[in-house]
Amino acid sequence: MPIEIKEMHIKINVDEGSNSGNTREDASEANKSTDAIISACIEGVMEILERQKER
Repeated sequence: MPIEIKEMHIKINVDEGSNSGNTREDASEANKSTDAIISACIEGVMEILERQKER
């Protein structure tokens, strides 16, 4: 006889203040990686737009 799960409750607690550990260096590295991701996305969008113009 199969068992059917109709509801599942998941509970998590997030405590932001207890283990912050972020220093200015970590924040600057995060900003650099974010900037790199944004640049890559912009470059990809520009390539797509150029391909659409060629059609």
